[in-house]
Amino acid sequence: MAGAVVGAVTDGPRVSVVVAHYDQPAELARTLAALARQDAPVQEVLVADDGSPTALTLPDGVRLVRQPDAGFRAARVRNRGARAATGDVLVFLDADTAPEPSYVGALAAVVAAEPDVLAVGLRHHTAFPADLDPADPLRGAVEHALPDPSWLADGWRATDDLRAADASSFRFVISATMACSAAWFARVGGFDGSLVGYGGEDWDLAHRWWTAGGRLRHVPAAVAWHDGPAAGEGERALDPTSDRRTREAVAVGRRVNAWPVALRGLRSAPPRVVVTHAPELTDAALLVSVDGLLAADPQAVVVSDRGMWSEVGDDRVRRTLAPVEAGAALRVHLHRGVRAEPDAWRALLAPPPAGVGEVDRGPEGSPYATVTDLRLLRRDALGLEPLVRTTEPAPDGITDAAGVALDAWLGGWA
Repeated sequence: MAGAVVGAVTDGPRVSVVVAHYDQPAELARTLAALARQDAPVQEVLVADDGSPTALTLPDGVRLVRQPDAGFRAARVRNRGARAATGDVLVFLDADTAPEPSYVGALAAVVAAEPDVLAVGLRHHTAFPADLDPADPLRGAVEHALPDPSWLADGWRATDDLRAADASSFRFVISATMACSAAWFARVGGFDGSLVGYGGEDWDLAHRWWTAGGRLRHVPAAVAWHDGPAAGEGERALDPTSDRRTREAVAVGRRVNAWPVALRGLRSAPPRVVVTHAPELTDAALLVSVDGLLAADPQAVVVSDRGMWSEVGDDRVRRTLAPVEAGAALRVHLHRGVRAEPDAWRALLAPPPAGVGEVDRGPEGSPYATVTDLRLLRRDALGLEPLVRTTEPAPDGITDAAGVALDAWLGGWA
């Protein structure tokens, strides 16, 4: 890689670039040539090959990790590259996505300054000329630029480049131009290697990153050029009922419990809401509370050791908290029985603004519930952001379930 700064010694964090590849030798050559011309030091470049049918010839200094061809396994092969990397900062690219000279430096600087950030660069689309000029690997990119997906630009703009991200902002992270701390990548478990086929592994990772307490950030100065149109502009967008598109949606929906990709009523993903309760609640008050809550959020899970649950027979009731809380967004602890229709429950299940919110019954009694934003609880535990307790008024439609008979609740005359 003549002219490259690969392997250069630096006082800053070590940077490893992982390039995912399958049978695109011309595109890979362009991307590696562009990586050789980065403004910032790159300690190592690894090509993570997903079982290409022909052997690769790589420039000196570029390492190869490889897995056998068993279908499109981009998530697994990126994990292989990340495991083999020695850097403190991992920068990801696809073989057909060639970076501008400032790409690595812009991403690495953000991650080095804020290690809990999962950063995403700006991917443009173009039709590169067929011939590669090693001295100018990005030749023709601007002249032959293709439309970029407007939904990505709109998402970044609406969230101030993800500084104002929320639980749905995982949609604006793409693995083709991504960077993160190697330590945080390991903390969240990397990509889900069981995902096979196009797409979804980046949304799943970004959602788990957010849920674990990390932050998201778009870095518009980190520009890379994808050779070809956006996937949404091609064949996948033409048939909205295609089996392939349906399978992709199911694969994400069974892993991500956040809007707008989570299944609404079918149960598959880890629960968004975990419910616990005070021991003094009567069986009737607890059943009325849980019945209304699960009508509002069928994906919620209740943790309770009451013997009556064996008679109810709903497997959304569990006996232990730890396994189901790991990927949840909210914990709701019921201090009192709650009688509410689904709309009132949905209002109560909104995340508290500062981390822990007591839903107050008023000066005459104890709060109905404590709602804890588990993401902020995790950030507090990591020393990243202090958790604050607030008191919120009970939403309209919330009343006390004490003394309410279950049959009266079910019959509508309670």
